[in-house]
Formats: sequence, C-alpha cells, structure tokens
Amino acid sequence: MTAALTVRPATPQDAPAMTEIYNEGIADRVATFETHPRSVDDVIAWFAPDRPIVVVTDAQRQVAGYAATFSYADRCCYAGIAEFSVYVRRSHRGQGVGAKAMEALIEAAAKAGYWKLLSRVFVENTASLTLLDRVGFRRVGVHEKHGKLDGTWRDVVAVERVLEANLG
Repeated sequence: MTAALTVRPATPQDAPAMTEIYNEGIADRVATFETHPRSVDDVIAWFAPDRPIVVVTDAQRQVAGYAATFSYADRCCYAGIAEFSVYVRRSHRGQGVGAKAMEALIEAAAKAGYWKLLSRVFVENTASLTLLDRVGFRRVGVHEKHGKLDGTWRDVVAVERVLEANLG
C-alpha cells in the first residue's frame, strides 16, 4: 500500500480527519496522556506558519495519518527545537503511513529552520519506537513515572533527532 500514499503539507481543512485520528489514539491509550477527545477547533489551533504539519493520504485521498510539530519551550535559545507527534488511522497502521509522515516532517522541519525534533513515547509503544529508530531518532533515555494515565504511572522514552543541516 505504500506506493499509493501521498504526503503533503496539512491545511486547516484536514483538521476534521486529523481530529478523528488523534481521538483514536486517545481512546487506544497507547500514545498520549490525553484522556478526553479533542475537537476540530482544538486541532485547528495547532496550525501556525512556523509549525510544520504534514498529512499522508491514501489512494482514495483519505487522510491516513499525520505528523505535527509543536513549540518546545518559550526561551529563545530553544527556538530551533520542536516537539512532534505522529498518529496513524487504525485502519492504516502497519502500512508505512507513519514512516512517510515522519520523513516528510523531518524534511519540512529542516526547511523551516529547526535543528532538533524531540518527543516522548510510552515504553510499551514498540511500533512507534521502531518507526522512530528507522527514521533516525535516537533514544535518549527513559523518564520514569512521567505521568499518570487512568490512574497508573507511565514511563516514556525520550527520543530526539538532530537536523545536521541547520547546525551551521
């Protein structure tokens, strides 16, 4: 199915599909500490000129997944660092959507001037960790008891990728 996938910059018109996908991730309890479904307006608020977001569409032009950047910290010394997330529609998992989204996000973030992408992944989320290994992320360490999800402490793996082209 990978050959039928298309990647492009996301637009606010993609927010309804992105919201559906994110809400699947919230319901699955394997990818985020969030517990309440998000609205389309919540996702539209992610869009900003300096924050790359990409979507992957399938052969029917349905949004199959996305990857997005978010502000890391307010201090100016961190202006070139972005947090990211990547989510894939349940029906499209295991078909290369996440890899396409991350490859495109890495490229878009580098073009936007970022020098590092980082995130935290539940230690049990082997699919995401394997994906991030494949696209060049480094496992930095484990944050123990990083947060509670449904009353249970969860550990996360910190991952990062330095975008060498922007270190000059």
